[in-house]
This record gives sequence, structure tokens and C-alpha cells, in this order.
Amino acid sequence: MEPIVGILRAIDALNERVGRAVAWLTLLMVAVTFLVVVLRYVFSIGFIWMQESYVWLHGVVFMVGAGYTLLHEGHVRVDIFYRPAGRRFKAWVDLLGSLFLLLPVVAMTAAVSLPYVRESWIRLETSREAGGLPGLFLLKSVLLVFCLLVALQGLSLALRSVLVLRGHPEFVREQAREGI
Repeated sequence: MEPIVGILRAIDALNERVGRAVAWLTLLMVAVTFLVVVLRYVFSIGFIWMQESYVWLHGVVFMVGAGYTLLHEGHVRVDIFYRPAGRRFKAWVDLLGSLFLLLPVVAMTAAVSLPYVRESWIRLETSREAGGLPGLFLLKSVLLVFCLLVALQGLSLALRSVLVLRGHPEFVREQAREGI
């Protein structure tokens, strides 16, 4: 049990740290958006790279923060049966959902994204807009970071579910405790 718990805690800690770090990008995104609006509508000045930067930040926040959101059960789910269910039912749903839905979809997403990202790196792709941001290949790489972090968190969710099913209720996630 100790190796499973260690892996589970390491994955959770990674996504916790990454999610908290990425959350700070929202502050930067708001500041850049405010600056773009002020420059454009008060001073009639516009920079394409600045406009692209808040769109890119938005993408990074959502893609890189997806594992953190899964860790804290922030993703949308149909709670008609799940919310009032007991911990064993929830553990089965989480285990089967992770193994047969989440992980295969993430694997397929990674497989489809890899050639796309590789081609972008080969060309060192930049923005199509004149005056846009260089390094579009870095933004596209976020697709693979998303796949890695969500897959790891899906593995953590599956491991946590196995522990709950084996009689360790201390591994029930806090948000899921209300239906115990």
C-alpha cells in the first residue's frame, strides 16, 4: 500500500503546485487585457503581440490547470446518481471512469497532438499575424503538458479509488465525503 500512497500523493502534490502557480497567470491575464483596452480605446494604440498574449495566457491557464481542476473535482459531471451515492459506488465510478473514459481519451488526445506539436517545433512556428508573438510552438506544446498532467491525475484518481474499495476510507477526497 505504501508505494501506491506515495505515487498518489506525489501526483496530487504536483498538480496542486502546478495549479497554484498557473493561477497567478490569471492576474497577469487581467492586467494585460486591461492594458490592451486602455491603450486601444483611450490612446488608439494597439499591439498584436499584446492581444495575442492574453489569449495565449488564457489557453495555458485552462490547459495546464486541468489536472488541478480534476484533483479538486472541479470538472462538470452529472451528479444525479453520483452525489447521493456512498463512497464505494463513487469509488467504482471514479475507477471505471478513469480507466475506460478519461485515460483513453487523454491517450488519444496525446497521440493526435504529438505530430501537430512536433511539426510546429520543426518549423519553430510563430504567429501568423504580422507583429504577433514568436514561439507558437511553445503554446502548442501545452497540449502535451495537458495530457500528461490530466493522465497523471486520472491515475491518482484510479489509485485513490482502489484504496477506498480496499477499505481505506481515509482516501475519500474531501469534496466526495458529503455522500458517505
